[in-house]
Order: sequence, then structure tokens, then C-alpha cells
Amino acid sequence: MATIKDIAELAGVSIATVSRVLNYDSTLSVGDETKKRIFEVAEQLSYKKKPPKKLEAGKIALVQWYTEKEELEDLYYMSIRLGVENQSRQMGFSVSKYFQDNYEDIKKDDIQGLIAIGKFSDQQIKDMVAITNHIVFVDTSPDEEQFDSIVIDFKKATKKVIDHYLEQGHEHIGFIGGREVFKDKTSAIEDPREKTFKSYLSAKGLLNEAYMYVGEFTVADGHALMKKAIQEHGENLPTAFFAANDSLAVGALRALLEEGISVPNRVNIIGVNDISISKYVFPSLSTVKVYTELMGETAVNALAERIEGRKIAKKITITTQLIIRDSSL
Repeated sequence: MATIKDIAELAGVSIATVSRVLNYDSTLSVGDETKKRIFEVAEQLSYKKKPPKKLEAGKIALVQWYTEKEELEDLYYMSIRLGVENQSRQMGFSVSKYFQDNYEDIKKDDIQGLIAIGKFSDQQIKDMVAITNHIVFVDTSPDEEQFDSIVIDFKKATKKVIDHYLEQGHEHIGFIGGREVFKDKTSAIEDPREKTFKSYLSAKGLLNEAYMYVGEFTVADGHALMKKAIQEHGENLPTAFFAANDSLAVGALRALLEEGISVPNRVNIIGVNDISISKYVFPSLSTVKVYTELMGETAVNALAERIEGRKIAKKITITTQLIIRDSSL
């Protein structure tokens, strides 16, 4: 496993700076470019090294629904993007990166296909189809009869966490989640983790909606929501929390430590994604590992098949794995 020292050397910064950035230290004053460099180095070091290939397969477009600033708050999409870029190099594709709503710019580019990372409204999908029929969606499946998609079964991932907590004897389980809307503000996006948490615990007679807190998928909101939970429940704070992503979990961990609440002796925390920083935070974060690199690689492979003539759409579900570290028993 890569160490903080390895990351510091490649990023050209001090070990202390790396440690504070990976732990989202809010008192640290460094620029977004430095943060981005550190996060990208951490992600790249977690990837398997592959020998480069010298091929020329053409150009593809990569459309991201997150801005670069948003990527720094939720490394899930950064990791998928890096997987796309790495596999594209392996297969000889050059990649033009775009943020959504730059569709006119994409039309001017000579692309063979498009990979869309994130969640897109009906109108945005129509705009993409006007550019090319070769589209692969990652992290969403808007029409599995028409488009290739690479997705995660977040319902199953959520049940893995709850089942683990129940096996450990927890009966008071809280939820720290986030909600999103399409970037064109046309509608809200339902989160399967929140929905499954409610239905699965309700079926077992253990749901307490007073233990559920929802904001945005950021470290700052994870911190604020856990502070609110601590204030509202005091000594009756749940013994375990499921955080819908690792960024929320990192913020929640910091709030618990600031309040002198022992993790995992008093409260357990499990997140989702297993982004590269999860192993470096204190205490190291238990999480559901999402194979983001593989998601990106698989998207490039699927797009190559489409370009080569495959007509039948494929929906590919990538499995997850529960990783237990120091933040849970």
C-alpha cells in the first residue's frame, strides 16, 4: 500500500500537508490545485500499474457532471474519471474532457463516442444523442434498452452495512446522507441508499427516522449533520451510523472526535466508496468498496465495442465489498 510519504514525494509537498489534506483539515490553507494534485496522486498510487500500449484508436469525449471544485469534495467521481483516462491511454484513445452543458463545444470536436459520468436529465441526454449515438453512462442507467451503462447496486451495498451492524448487535442505527438534483435543476434525484436504509430497517422493526440526517454529499455536511445528531440525542446517540459516502463519513468522524466521542468504542461509522483517503483518515474508515477504477475501465471497453459496431445495449453492474477498518468493530 502506498504511504503518505509516497504521496508527498510525488505531489511535491510535505508529509504534514498530505496528512491534513487527506483528513480534510478545515484549518489548512492550501489552494485547490494543490489539493487536486494530492488527491490525484493518492488515487493513481492505488491503481495497478499496467504497461503502456502504443495505439491510436481515435478520440472520445468524457462528460463530467461534477465541476473540478465538486470533485475535491467527493473523490468518487474523480476516481471514475481517472479510471476512464487510464484505460483510454491503454487502448489508444485520446480523451477530450468536458463539463456538462458544453455540448456545442463537443459538436465541434471530432469524437467517436462519449462517456458520461454522473447523473443527467432527459434534456441533457437528448443533447448528447444529438452529438453521437455511441454513449456509455457511468453511475446511472437512464434507458437500458438504448444506452450502455456501468452502475453499482447501492441497495445491496446498503444492506451489507446494515446486516453487519445487526450481526454486531447494534439496534440503534443512524444515517448520514445526501441529496442531489440534476444540474439543470429540472428535478431531484432519489438516492437508493437512503431509500433502502429506511425500507430495510423498517421491515426489521428498527427504523427510527429521528436518527436520519440528510444534507449534501460533502465533508462539511457530514461534520454538520453529526454535530446536529450529537446535540439532539446526547447520551442516546445511536451506536452506529451508515454514511452514504466516504466524504460524509470523514466529516462525521471529525465531529465525533471533536466532541470526545470514542470511535468505534461508543459509535461505529461505515461509509461508501473506499476512496483513496479512507485508509489514511483517523481512525481508518470502514467502508463499502466501490471499484471505481473498474467502472471507468469497463466504460471505455463498452464504448470501444459500440464504436466497433455492437448494437445491443448492455447494463453492467459492478459488485461491492465491505471493508472493515478501525472506525467499526
